[in-house]
Amino acid sequence: MRSRPQSSSSINRLPSGIVATLVLIPASALAVFYAWPFITLMVEAVDVEAARATFERDRTWSIVWFTTWQAVVSTALTIVLGLAPAWVISRYSFVGRRLLLSLLTAVFVLPTVVMGAAFLALFPDSIDRTAWGVIATHVVFNLAVVVRTVGAVWEHLPHDMEHAAATLGATPLTIFREITLPLLRPAVTAAAAIVFLFTFTSFGVVRILGAPGTRTIEVEVWRRATQLGQVDQAAVLALVQLAILGVVAILSAVSSRRHSRALALRPSSRPLRARTPRAKALVTVVVLATAAIAAAPLVALVVKSFSSPNGWTTAGWTGLGSAEIRPGLSLGLDPIGALVNSARTAAWSTVFATVTGALAALGIAAAGRAGRFLDAGLMLPIATSAVTIGFGMLITFDTAPYDWRASWWIVPVGHALVAVPFVVRSTLGVLRAVDGQLSLAAATLGASPTRAWAEVVVPHLWRPLAVGAALAAAISLGEFGATSFLSRSGGETLPVAIAELLGRTGSLLQTKGYALATILAAATVVLVMLVDRSGDLSGARSNGADSADPDGVDRVGR
Repeated sequence: MRSRPQSSSSINRLPSGIVATLVLIPASALAVFYAWPFITLMVEAVDVEAARATFERDRTWSIVWFTTWQAVVSTALTIVLGLAPAWVISRYSFVGRRLLLSLLTAVFVLPTVVMGAAFLALFPDSIDRTAWGVIATHVVFNLAVVVRTVGAVWEHLPHDMEHAAATLGATPLTIFREITLPLLRPAVTAAAAIVFLFTFTSFGVVRILGAPGTRTIEVEVWRRATQLGQVDQAAVLALVQLAILGVVAILSAVSSRRHSRALALRPSSRPLRARTPRAKALVTVVVLATAAIAAAPLVALVVKSFSSPNGWTTAGWTGLGSAEIRPGLSLGLDPIGALVNSARTAAWSTVFATVTGALAALGIAAAGRAGRFLDAGLMLPIATSAVTIGFGMLITFDTAPYDWRASWWIVPVGHALVAVPFVVRSTLGVLRAVDGQLSLAAATLGASPTRAWAEVVVPHLWRPLAVGAALAAAISLGEFGATSFLSRSGGETLPVAIAELLGRTGSLLQTKGYALATILAAATVVLVMLVDRSGDLSGARSNGADSADPDGVDRVGR
């Protein structure tokens, strides 16, 4: 009787005892540091008195209303303004095309606190503390979502119907409205859902740019938990936010299924150069306008770090090592210390995330169908607000014998929760692509299953693990939401220090904040560029859904 040929996954599978160990370690970490705090937070929210006190406040409903309407307006404006560069980049070839795409991506992956600081530097005083300042920042911040998500479909659309309509006398606007837009609708819907998610849960941007009347639910949860001591009411607000996001996710999924259609997509071809004077002028205007919109806040950030009311100065940079404002008055915040804390936290977070993610990827690949449950579970932290994660850990690990809030490792662990899926996604695809016949050949030559696996599979791990480690470091450096709950005085990281400095009066303090934001921006861009050069950027997906990230990279420092 002929034996059934073994599949690649079964050949590469480790002994069951080792597989169980590989799965148990990341599953236990997920249960302790995500599931337990999340359940604790939900239990805290299920309190009749806290719910009544929260919902009876007019302030609560005004915050929910502001959070919702600014997210809707931000999403609509982002879609409208993002379609033009999406069209130009997907259809035309021009000088600097790749550079423009990289610039938009760089803006998207920067930590939210950096972009908040950049627009604070750019806006005049009449705008920077208003709702429209927050909305404008959200729009520029999320242009890459539309360009990547919609543009990826646009460049594959067949031209036949458009050409036929033009032959029959249809204007370009009519062709776009009647033919192109309906074909793009699923991609536009997906992009809109992503942008709404980011703007509805906005924390860093609102912390930097917002005023008391422009607080989102995220910021209000942080304020009530850490400043007012209303932990139960903060938990209720966190639950309200989760409920709204759940409804939006369901509606988005239903809309995507309803409007999806089979398309005869053509293979992606090289973009063409604009031929007519009108097309050349239109492409030039869109490219220059998009580049100016994306680059202006970053340029303003650097300029502001060298500016003072009296002119140009380097005091913001040279004074980073001093925590004194004036003789006898201490700031209570050491910028260089924050830089060191960020580096140390990022290093440990990278270690935790890389080790845990590597074990999880190995376990998922070896466990076969059962590994899907672990894979889905590990994606939950990046589908959850960072503020919710930090808040849950704050109220869970604050009593003996689990009073871990003051432990040095609690912040790196919080960062690693969000970073682990990056490591898993960058590694898992490589593991599944390893040819199982190689392991079979090693076994034929006398190697044990474990040794065959080690000789065939392990050598393929180093490059994807390096990619995952770089992404984990970038995430940790910019993480702001969870850190705002978990960091302690003297242990501030760069995002926390930037927010503190920019929130204080005094031009020198704010100049230091801009200088730190410039450092954080440069470090993030370097790390993302290293990942991009590796060619594995698209494999490191994030944010919990396949379509949640236009470039495979979650926005760092949510």
